[in-house]
Amino acid sequence: MIEKVKEFIETNELIDKGSTIVVGVSGGPDSLALLHYLLHHQKESTLIAAHVDHMFRGKESEEDLQYVKEFCETYQIPFESIQFDVTSYKKEHGISSQVAAREVRYDFFNEIMRKHNADYLALGHHGDDQIETILMRLVRGSKGIGYAGMQVSRPFSCGLIIRPFLAVTRSEIEDYCGEWKLSPRRDPSNEQDDYTRNRFRHHVLPFLKQENPAVHERFLQFNQYMTEDNEVLDELTIEKMNKVMRRNGDSEIEIEIPPFLTMPKSLQRRGIQLILNYLYKELPPSLSAVHIDNLLTFLANNHPSGELHFPAGLRIVKSYESCTYTYTDCKEQLSPYRFHIETPGLYKLEDGSEIKSQVWKGYPHALVGNDCFVIDPDTIQLPICVRTRKIGDKMRLKGMNGSKKVKDIFIDKKIPLHRRDLWPIVEDDQGKILWLPGLKKSPYEATSKTKSHYIVLQYTQMI
Repeated sequence: MIEKVKEFIETNELIDKGSTIVVGVSGGPDSLALLHYLLHHQKESTLIAAHVDHMFRGKESEEDLQYVKEFCETYQIPFESIQFDVTSYKKEHGISSQVAAREVRYDFFNEIMRKHNADYLALGHHGDDQIETILMRLVRGSKGIGYAGMQVSRPFSCGLIIRPFLAVTRSEIEDYCGEWKLSPRRDPSNEQDDYTRNRFRHHVLPFLKQENPAVHERFLQFNQYMTEDNEVLDELTIEKMNKVMRRNGDSEIEIEIPPFLTMPKSLQRRGIQLILNYLYKELPPSLSAVHIDNLLTFLANNHPSGELHFPAGLRIVKSYESCTYTYTDCKEQLSPYRFHIETPGLYKLEDGSEIKSQVWKGYPHALVGNDCFVIDPDTIQLPICVRTRKIGDKMRLKGMNGSKKVKDIFIDKKIPLHRRDLWPIVEDDQGKILWLPGLKKSPYEATSKTKSHYIVLQYTQMI
């Protein structure tokens, strides 16, 4: 393993001599072995260990932190750590545990990188992790270079993220830990099938290894080929896009639609991604391949004008042969509205969005998320009203104590000002706000799942 990693580092020119390396160390086998390896085989480098206690496992998490701290003290490695209540952060931002943990972790790594003016952030991802990542992205969908999996190195903070262990497997790392008498910490959640990655690890990866014990090398090669192809296509995209687009300051780009549509579809996708990367600086998590597909359809449509709204307030305005990507608010002012939902049907809103009302026999278990709301007619005062916002609107939030101003919800969700005045608010006949479609639910949603029928509302945004 030592020789494999050494060759991998040299082939990919991952580490310059005399560099400063922040090493993300959870205390598990992968990160502990990485710290130990770099300590003994990158002796000209300065190492700083960085540990994040996500506080998911109470005392066990604290013990992980203490273990890594003592390990670093034994080897005289500078140690940086933070304890952060990720569960509260997750609830506050309405994201999954894994996404919340990643955001907190990388924010801390960025802080430590800048504090020490580090050249690299070294992470312990290995070849098996790469297989899992590529397969997961193929199954759920990704964008461009994302399908290639984790990059061997990429820009981050004031330096680069590097992954020196991508050439080796989990079992090789375990053998390394045994040989050097390392006693890594173990996270029990890794043995459960609650997370998607764990299911791939426990059920798909063993099959692939049975077919080819060196399958990680094939995936590493796939990553390399995809990365090289992507670099060539990116250069070609920039060359083509420079002929069809114009920058109007830092927050607006305009493209000519006809010459853009003559480009190959692959370059069109990359061109859109290039624009989004430039305007967003950091892509919002809610942006997906679906947005790009919708935009391609929008541009190819024969209708001379129209408008799309992307996450974080980005507007895409089509007018005859030009299309503008901008953060500028709409000039057009539309009138407030108020109407009742008294019968099943499709109710179109002023901004082009829709609310569909249906009566279901039995509870709709398949419907989840903030784009739907289930009503028990026995507990809600009918009829249901849909209206635009009023000054002082407040609503109780599902899973939280007290109430919150609708205005603050819009701010938290980064809803542009021009969209807030037309955003639908659903309330009962007594004026209790039940649902902010697409954004938040109240605790008034049906909890009993044994009733004979329910009113189901589904929201479709104008995207």
